[in-house]
Amino acid sequence: MSKYREINVKKTLDLANKAISAGVKRFIFVSSISVNGNFTRDNSKFNPNDTPNPQSFYAVSKLEAEIGLKDLIKKSSMELVIVRPPLVYGPGVKANFQKLMGVVAKGMPLPLGAVDNQRSMLALDNLVSFISEVISNPLAANQRFLLSDGDDISTTQLLRLLAQGMGKSSLLIPIPAFILRAIAQVLGASSAADRLLGSLQIDSSKARQLLHWQPPLSVEEGIAIAAKAYLKKS
Repeated sequence: MSKYREINVKKTLDLANKAISAGVKRFIFVSSISVNGNFTRDNSKFNPNDTPNPQSFYAVSKLEAEIGLKDLIKKSSMELVIVRPPLVYGPGVKANFQKLMGVVAKGMPLPLGAVDNQRSMLALDNLVSFISEVISNPLAANQRFLLSDGDDISTTQLLRLLAQGMGKSSLLIPIPAFILRAIAQVLGASSAADRLLGSLQIDSSKARQLLHWQPPLSVEEGIAIAAKAYLKKS
């Protein structure tokens, strides 16, 4: 936890203090949807006014940074904008998304053809577009936004879109999710199963309604760009 606090809290607040001293008018903090929680259920969606429910040291540190920043701006004229994105993907994406693209690129069969979860994601270009918008939009001052591409997709849909973007065939075996969860539990891989099979949906309507912002890329376009970039690099 100390490392997360050092990077996500202390260094963020140090930067904010320097920004205040330099006369910066607006500070934009990219937090994380994990401040709200890891999963949503029953077609519910996280919204900006939810009570925080961080489930990891990383998420706790992001929440602490948000709280610290809000305390800081009370003593200054600097404005604060907080953005909580879900998984951000695009050219050069790492971690689990990169691994998933690697499996798809190899044409390996996957037992994920019947997953009916719903997940919100955010294309890198859409995040950049939104940050560009809130830099100067007066309506964004001291607001908190949850941000996504707007259209949620299942893991099965994601895999098919990745395959399509790579010009590959998607070999997806339709095994029910409850069977996959049972197997994952036996193998001690419940956390990985939750990420593949669970839902995480975001209500990002505030960004569109308050700021009249629209993401330049659809989720289909964003995934196609990420998939093609992966093929060029591999």
